[in-house]
Amino acid sequence: MVDVSQHEMVPEHTVLDEDELEDVLTEYDIDSTDLPKIKRTDPALPDDAEVGDVIKVVRDSRTTDEAVVYRLVVE
Repeated sequence: MVDVSQHEMVPEHTVLDEDELEDVLTEYDIDSTDLPKIKRTDPALPDDAEVGDVIKVVRDSRTTDEAVVYRLVVE
């Protein structure tokens, strides 16, 4: 079976640690529940991602080289 998370077209997904999460939430003046959601069953998620974690997604961008977005893992 193919591991979708390792495919070259899937952007990098990483779980934020507590310090990084606090920095992001402070920078945007939001709570983690204000972030867009991603389902725990999404095949692109890292294996260690759990419900309640925040994922940093780094995508290629034509205008800024890379775009960083954040997603809250939900059931």
